[in-house]
Amino acid sequence: MDIKETVISLSQLKGASGYEISAAEKVHEMFSEYCKKYEIVGQDNYVEYFGEYDENLPLLVIDAHIDQVGMIVTYITDDGFVKVSNIGGLDRRLLPAQPVVIHGKKDIKGVICSVPPHLTSGGTEVLSWEDVSIDTGMTKDELEKYISLGDSVTYDVKCCELLGNRLTGASLDDRCGIASILLAFDMLKGKKLKYNVAAVLATQEELGERGAKICAYAVNPDIAIAVDVSFAYAIGEDERKCGKLGKGAMIGISPSLSREISDNLINTSKKNNIPYQIEVMEGLTSTNADRYSVSRGGVKTCTVSIPLRNMHTPVEVIDLKDIELTAELLADFIKED
Repeated sequence: MDIKETVISLSQLKGASGYEISAAEKVHEMFSEYCKKYEIVGQDNYVEYFGEYDENLPLLVIDAHIDQVGMIVTYITDDGFVKVSNIGGLDRRLLPAQPVVIHGKKDIKGVICSVPPHLTSGGTEVLSWEDVSIDTGMTKDELEKYISLGDSVTYDVKCCELLGNRLTGASLDDRCGIASILLAFDMLKGKKLKYNVAAVLATQEELGERGAKICAYAVNPDIAIAVDVSFAYAIGEDERKCGKLGKGAMIGISPSLSREISDNLINTSKKNNIPYQIEVMEGLTSTNADRYSVSRGGVKTCTVSIPLRNMHTPVEVIDLKDIELTAELLADFIKED
């Protein structure tokens, strides 16, 4: 598979938390090559079962969330400006002058209003959500034909190539995780496996891992790996808290995770000469892993994270090499030696 084209196509699907159905259906089509059996659990959570089921093997879930941060329409002013609030943890510092798409009866493009520096006192105050307005160029009457209160809004950006193996765009969190699972499944075709494997494409992670909580209970796996993103070092950040782009997957170690699974992933990396990084977390992980680890009687759970810069912005940055190395780690963990 062409991993670059796969990541680009995934990143450009629109699906803010709670509004994932279109993106979920398209990602499901991508998994249909590898997974003949699937089920839909709760609100648009797809569970894709890889290969043939063997009742003598434990069930491993590989989870990646399909949603992205975004906005929700709250009001339309008499002057035709669209007021919004956040869906998930958007970085409000970057909102002014951003192009966006309002997903109503049809997609309406707009731009978030920005006061010119000439008309300000030179301050750098971050906009509150009450001050965020979208200008579409349409009147209130025109807008009300196409959009309604509660419609979702996402950034209007394309995924672009940077130098080397790097890409930038919105919603690489966590579409690059989905891409790594697809690539791992491609690597596993025709291989003998140690587990029955299900890929969970979870919704509403940005709202508190809601989709994963539902799927953890419904699917009831023996082992779970949450494939998400984590912080990649950029200038001005604390290197001790970050991974490095291009240096491989970040294997999680935390008191809330299974040290057995963490160690097994590390040993798999060492045995197969796969570069990896360690991500130490002192408590919860703020990923879907937190939902699996306490579901029912508890699930042995770990995180495998792809380094990403500029999280929750329209210019997230990843390195394709990390997606490939994550896929290699997952595939080698799953297949028989």
